[in-house]
Amino acid sequence: MKFLLVEDNQELANAICSRMQMDGHVIDHAAVLSDAVAFSETGEYDLILLDIMLPDGDGRSFLKRHRDSQMDTPVIVLTARSQVSDRISMLDLGADDYVTKPFDHEELQARCRAVLRRKSGAAQTVMTLGDVSFDPVAGHLVVAGSPRTLRNRELRLLELFFNAPGQIFPKHKLFDRLFSYDDDVSENAIEVYIGRLRKHLEGSSLAITTLRGLGYRLDQGDES
Repeated sequence: MKFLLVEDNQELANAICSRMQMDGHVIDHAAVLSDAVAFSETGEYDLILLDIMLPDGDGRSFLKRHRDSQMDTPVIVLTARSQVSDRISMLDLGADDYVTKPFDHEELQARCRAVLRRKSGAAQTVMTLGDVSFDPVAGHLVVAGSPRTLRNRELRLLELFFNAPGQIFPKHKLFDRLFSYDDDVSENAIEVYIGRLRKHLEGSSLAITTLRGLGYRLDQGDES
């Protein structure tokens, strides 16, 4: 998953980024409202963690703008405000959940998982295509009855394909989903991860097809 963190407290932001990266997520960090707007307009995110009190404005204006633009990316508000009226106003503006500061990082991670499950519309995370079953949350891949071990970015890449089998993914889109703006890598890294996934899927009914000049697609059975 790829997250956007909007938080001006650098120490807290570093701690959140570290925890999320340990879970295998890609995370971009914006310390001010203007950067948050720029990130959200140019990137694609699975979840936004939004502080309210920012140096150049109020996070609620970002939330309102986000919802007015019909974007459905889930938003969890990080707030020091504990008044019931404050929490209700943020939920009414379109927040999917809120966490009151100070908070336990394990609670934040659990809230993230819950919001993402609700967005997917199911608590069951295991996905099955042909003779391959995949649980992106637990990190389990079983190919024709044989368990395979994936690294974090391999997991996230396979999750993208599993969520949209038959869809063509341009290389630049896969790159944007797997890496943050701070990662010093080239788009050619995608070819490395595609190669690794193909090895993991050997012996199965699935295949990752290269469409020259267009991108990559997960195919099943005779379609490959």
